[in-house]
Amino acid sequence: MARLPTRLILRSLVLTSLMSSKLFLRPSLAALDIITNSKSAILNPDRNRVLNRILRWTVYDQFCAGTNRQEVSKTVADIKKIGYQGVILGYAKEIIVDPIDAVVRDGSGSKVYSDRCYDIVEEWKKGTLNTLRMVGPGDYLAVKLTGAGPICINAMAERRPMPAVVTRAMDEICLATREQGSRLWLDAEQQVLQHGLDDWAIEIMKKHNKSGPPLVYNTIQSYLKGSKSNLDRHLTLASEGGFSVGVKLVRGAYIEHEMRSLIHDTKEATDQSYDLLANAMICCRMPEGSKLDFPNAALFLATHNAASAAKAIIGHQKRLLANKPVIPLECGQIQGMADELSCELVQNYERALEQSTEANVPVPKAFKCMVWGSVAECMQYLHRRSIENKGAVERTQHMVTALKEELRRRIFG
Repeated sequence: MARLPTRLILRSLVLTSLMSSKLFLRPSLAALDIITNSKSAILNPDRNRVLNRILRWTVYDQFCAGTNRQEVSKTVADIKKIGYQGVILGYAKEIIVDPIDAVVRDGSGSKVYSDRCYDIVEEWKKGTLNTLRMVGPGDYLAVKLTGAGPICINAMAERRPMPAVVTRAMDEICLATREQGSRLWLDAEQQVLQHGLDDWAIEIMKKHNKSGPPLVYNTIQSYLKGSKSNLDRHLTLASEGGFSVGVKLVRGAYIEHEMRSLIHDTKEATDQSYDLLANAMICCRMPEGSKLDFPNAALFLATHNAASAAKAIIGHQKRLLANKPVIPLECGQIQGMADELSCELVQNYERALEQSTEANVPVPKAFKCMVWGSVAECMQYLHRRSIENKGAVERTQHMVTALKEELRRRIFG
């Protein structure tokens, strides 16, 4: 962690120490929930300067990239200066439309979407393309399709084909991403929407992952009992359709909002599921009984779990050394979290690069994931991430210890 700036070490130590305390964590989440969902101008960080400054000094600057292109560009440059090989950037803004305003009647009396709903799709597309311009070649654009509003959300929930207006916007985003030399992933949603999103993701991959490394990645959440079947479906359809499949593997993002029966019963079961899915991809293993060839694929491990990262990386290295078929592997963590794991991944990559005479080194590149937007726009993202990582935050005493040791080294040598 010697590569991290002292100000970041200090802020991380204070926040991590406080958030690892159940006594402090629960009221903090409650306060964040109030700020996120309040309609009061006093509790709107974009209108209350004092609240804005407090949040920027604490959680915002720790976890978010900035409020405008200039701030984001500086944050991205600082991240890469530390040694990370790339970033993942998403736009935090979420647009909510009153259901009454979403639907109108046309001349024949039939219900249709209002002009405002189509405007939201255009705003979402422009915001996503603006975000793309803030990253560089090799980086990832995080795309949240539900940001396109009611036209998208309703079709996704009903598992209907992607609406034409959304298809056109998504095609434009994918083409711009390819032209820039970047990549994109589709963020996961709750299960009421995820099945429709998976259908769309596969259709997008068929169109834009025709050859070479995947441009588009879909997110698979290992805490779901159906995650293995979901991965098997992606691999089978990719092999049959002759397109590349990109997978971003996470543990899960909506544990507070899903039907409990859909989720593995224990953390240990989720850990086993995550490692199983990662191993299936790394070992190029098709579903049991399938006689299809493994498709062109790539895996991104989005994890704060050092044990899972180590298992996957060791398995990947063994296959490389044995000259067995292997897929590209990359790893990433959220900005402001799991810095001890992130720095270890960066250090391992740099060492391997120094020792390697080939272009491809046997360890994955390390990325940091972040969002940008105004303080108020980012509150929903921060609230969701806080809930998602609640259990992990409560178990971060090892990170507190690592931060203290690094700070002590800097003071006393």
